[in-house]
Amino acid sequence: MRTLEFTFWQDGEYFLGHLNEYPDYETQAYSKDELIENLKDLLVDLESNEVPFVRHVEELVLA
Repeated sequence: MRTLEFTFWQDGEYFLGHLNEYPDYETQAYSKDELIENLKDLLVDLESNEVPFVRHVEELVLA
């Protein structure tokens, strides 16, 4: 099982959100459950190279 953090908010009747690992790519839905399904679909597209020029976030460890 894999877990990913996501950020979401409600703007009027819409739920908007993004995967924290990919903050440049947002999606929206009418419910939180639908938003979660959209985020799963987005993840599949991002990881299958369907989306060009995907930006990644990593940690930089400094000594």
